[in-house]
Amino acid sequence: MKQFILFILTIILVSCSTEEATENKVPAKEEVLIEIKDGVYTEWYPGKIQVKYKGAQDDERKRNGIWTYYSVNGLELSVTIYEHGLREGFTVVKYPNGRLHYRGEYHKDASVGVWTTYDEKGKLLSEKDFGYPEE
Repeated sequence: MKQFILFILTIILVSCSTEEATENKVPAKEEVLIEIKDGVYTEWYPGKIQVKYKGAQDDERKRNGIWTYYSVNGLELSVTIYEHGLREGFTVVKYPNGRLHYRGEYHKDASVGVWTTYDEKGKLLSEKDFGYPEE
């Protein structure tokens, strides 16, 4: 009987100390990875050491201007030009090894002109001409 009572008391003590430890923990502060300052949007990878996306915004917070995407190692992986939320102008996208993947041009968010695609070694894979819209 003494062993049973000792066992029950041990369980109660352990459960009480566990509850206290849980109550005393301060919740972790959530990391803010997006910053918008002076019309420039910046998004960071966790740890806030390396920028992930960076680009200008218009007054309505739509992409406007040059937007760049970076790898976690800081390598520039793509650059696209926007005009009030729509892709407008040239874009360049690279492989993680830094070689060109494809390049082309947008007009009002639609592909126009000649787009070229390359393999990871830099060999030309294809060219496609989307033409230009008549305005």
